[in-house]
Amino acid sequence: METLRMETLRARLEKVRAEIDAAARQAGRAPETIRLMVVTKTHPTETVAAVLAAGARLLGENYAEEAVAKITALNAPQAEWHMIGHVQSRKADLAAQHFQAVESLDSLKLATRLQRFSAEAGRILPVFLECNVSGEASKFGYPAQTASQRDALFREVEQILLFPNLQIRGLMTMPPFFDDPQKARPYFAALRALRDALRQRFPQADWRELSMGTSADFPVAVQEGATLVRVGTAILGARPPKNE
Repeated sequence: METLRMETLRARLEKVRAEIDAAARQAGRAPETIRLMVVTKTHPTETVAAVLAAGARLLGENYAEEAVAKITALNAPQAEWHMIGHVQSRKADLAAQHFQAVESLDSLKLATRLQRFSAEAGRILPVFLECNVSGEASKFGYPAQTASQRDALFREVEQILLFPNLQIRGLMTMPPFFDDPQKARPYFAALRALRDALRQRFPQADWRELSMGTSADFPVAVQEGATLVRVGTAILGARPPKNE
């Protein structure tokens, strides 16, 4: 049964990777420049172990305490863990100590906390700025639709770049959900344009990463410049409910 499960996961991984490659080639991009993250939030440790055995290496989690329990239990040196969910200030220490990157940096307050705990741990923490390019009130991230919002973001970036233990790597976004993935395209294009503006304003920083695209729309995200896509359901199936 476990072998069958692993082979199913391997086949799903290969299918998603083939779709990423096809979308990249269609856009004239090199497929090897796009990484696949398997989103494992709320899935049990046994499932995460199986998808690692099937060949996954980059994993995304939304809840700090749940993720740390998995990281500790699996003790998998081949795995790279990214925090992709909203980080509460009181859990910044977990994010800073246990993840290879935090993709959901959305305030100077959180950056200050991550800097403190990264310094205490003696490590450099890669971070992505989470940006809300849709204006949806339900979404986390820096508001980034209007000129005044972008100016406010730029002012915070100036401060974050002064933190010696944080290393900006790029941007992340979550667009609205659409049944038609093409409708997400303008939001992916907006994140790419924002990244280009930040790169021009702050050329000393590393803006290589665009984390965007999920099971619902990742081929479109790749066509619009994603360097990292976050896919859960298409590989692991429906998520079990989170235990409260």
